[in-house]
Amino acid sequence: MSNSKHASERKTPEEHIDYCLQFNRWFLKPIGAWPQINAPNLGCKIMILLQIFICSSIIAITTIPCILYTLFEAENIQQKLSTITPLLNRFISSMHYWVLLKRSVDIHKLIRHMETDWNLVQRISEREVMLQHAKFGRFVTIICGIMMQGGCLLFGLGQSMRTATITIGNETFTTHPTTCPIYSKIIDTRFTPLNEIAIVLQNVIILILSFCTAGGCSLAAAFAIHACGQLNVLYTWLHELVENQTKKNDKAEQKLAAIVEHHLRILSFISQLESIMHKPAFVELIGCTTIMCLLGYYIVTIWETLDMTKLISYLFPYLSMSFNIFIFCYIGGIVTEQCKLVGEMAYMTDWYNLHHTTARGLILIIARSNNVIKITAGKLFHLSIATFGDVIKTSFIYCNFLRTLTM
Repeated sequence: MSNSKHASERKTPEEHIDYCLQFNRWFLKPIGAWPQINAPNLGCKIMILLQIFICSSIIAITTIPCILYTLFEAENIQQKLSTITPLLNRFISSMHYWVLLKRSVDIHKLIRHMETDWNLVQRISEREVMLQHAKFGRFVTIICGIMMQGGCLLFGLGQSMRTATITIGNETFTTHPTTCPIYSKIIDTRFTPLNEIAIVLQNVIILILSFCTAGGCSLAAAFAIHACGQLNVLYTWLHELVENQTKKNDKAEQKLAAIVEHHLRILSFISQLESIMHKPAFVELIGCTTIMCLLGYYIVTIWETLDMTKLISYLFPYLSMSFNIFIFCYIGGIVTEQCKLVGEMAYMTDWYNLHHTTARGLILIIARSNNVIKITAGKLFHLSIATFGDVIKTSFIYCNFLRTLTM
């Protein structure tokens, strides 16, 4: 027996959960969004509330002036379009943040559900299956962090490195444009030191927003991949059900009861996950599709000038937004397929080797598997790889439409 198996056997459910959700916790703790139902003391609770207040205040302080600029100061459609992208990004990330805070109790229940799953599975081979899915979940979380935070920060730094020349009277000034323009009647950020302060503050908010988005997306992915791991354990149990009966094991009916109970437990977990994530998934789908259209338009318009700084600052956020949608569509598709596979596995077993009363019990599993719980965006769109393909096609179509409109 390998050392890794011994290590897996010795670990407690809490240690396994810490391994599964370690990086998710790193994303969510700095913004006060990690579930703290049983906070150890009053000081910890006050610190969390302070974190939430600071993050929310920074988001509001930098977003409201940008909205006012778009409504009252932007002079043409191109200026308005240039502000829609950062505003939509703030709205999407704020939605993730709001859901993480509002549904923290439900998220905590899912974490406890995962702990119980690790406690229920005792055999080393089954724990190894779950551990493989936990490793994949960690990998997806790391990629989420790199893509989402990297894309946002590159956009912010790329915008900050640009310079613009302004002329007032007989004097000429050089300034750095902010990532999200600010209404000048509130504060004029064109001049030092307000220009530098505004740029630093907006890069801080980009970091906070990337924590919100990366934390929300990666947490949904970690939960979905855990559910897939449980379904794989269930496949093993279904396969062993016939083997046990073939060996004249009189506990086949008890094993079937455990399979049905565990199947319903997994479906309950997926149903809770869908109830939490369908709203942010809807905002993510619509918002990111719109942002991708706008970023595609920006890339096409600057392609002729070959301004590499601008090109990279727009290309990486485009890839980041694409990855956001892909994560939701991927986990939606894989969960649906894995749930369907349970019914197929039950149907394809050598049920004729089972006692007729036990074989009839498989009908319950097949019937329940036919009624698949789908991960949706706003209860309207089924999240799947096909949906992701539709989003990419839509972004290109509307990108061409915007280019035609502004020519």
